Amino acid sequence: MNQTLPEGTILRSRYKIIELIGHGGMGAVYRAEDLRLQGRQCAIKEVLPELGLPPDMLQQMQEQFYREASILARLDHPNLPKVSDYFSYHGREYLVMDFVPGRDLKEIVDEARRQGSFLSERRVLGWAAQLLDALEYLHGQDPPVLHRDIKPSNIKLTPRGTIKLVDFGLVKLMAPDDSRTVTVVQGRGTVQYTPLEQYGGDLGHTDVRSDIYSLGATLYHLLTGTPPADAKLRFLKPGTLVPPRNINPAISVRTERAIMAAMSMHPDQRPSSVAEFRALLFGTGDARVGTLGNPTFSEEWQEAIHLNSWLVGAALSLIAVALTVTLLAPPLPSP
Repeated sequence: MNQTLPEGTILRSRYKIIELIGHGGMGAVYRAEDLRLQGRQCAIKEVLPELGLPPDMLQQMQEQFYREASILARLDHPNLPKVSDYFSYHGREYLVMDFVPGRDLKEIVDEARRQGSFLSERRVLGWAAQLLDALEYLHGQDPPVLHRDIKPSNIKLTPRGTIKLVDFGLVKLMAPDDSRTVTVVQGRGTVQYTPLEQYGGDLGHTDVRSDIYSLGATLYHLLTGTPPADAKLRFLKPGTLVPPRNINPAISVRTERAIMAAMSMHPDQRPSSVAEFRALLFGTGDARVGTLGNPTFSEEWQEAIHLNSWLVGAALSLIAVALTVTLLAPPLPSP
């Protein structure tokens, strides 16, 4: 049942499998050719049912899949791939999306790390602005849509410089009657980017703040070159999350503060919305955060000193030399 589709397989008399892009316990993603639209390539997400479920549960899961897929097919945003089709085939569910060319952000940050450098904050914040636009759009749907698996490898940078949040594998829809969520695709996200509440599954309380945690963890990785300590370890050993500026001193005070707030262990301590997180990160837009989004005068001086410590040290050394010469110099003769 877990076998992947071989190259050349044709689904629904329309989609010809070109290659396997990736796979895991819950399914696989393929690159395929659309035989009806010449030259169009698409990405096909395959969802496997849980083994051993009775027929009535399988039926419920299939109905839930169609409800979710119909919501995703109505989404239209420049930073999200367009879902164009969904169907069942031999007991598996399939979601057809635009194929997004380019490299994912994990490849880009890994390359920078191999070269012994960090990605620039300006560049990463440019990506973050696009991701915030996508999340604000998803969370603004009725019902709101949660992604639940934001991480560098699920974000692509296209040749035109556009960011795309590409994997809908763990999308959840907020249940309209309460604050919990339901999903057909069982999964807990990727450990370094997953908040603690998400491990509760369908009985856990996940909301927009869960996506904000994952985005904060993603920005942490992109700016430091290192994945953050995961939430379960942080729960068992408080203090294991190293502040980003301890790894990359070039990160600004404001950006570090926003990331650490987004990665707070308890949801109530995180920004409550994408708009609030945007205000923390960029210092604009939401009055509810007050002055938290803007560094104080003293913090700006601390930032300048921190980034130019070598220059400050050189200046202090010159002052010390000048004072020494002045004190040791013989007095001038009286006129």
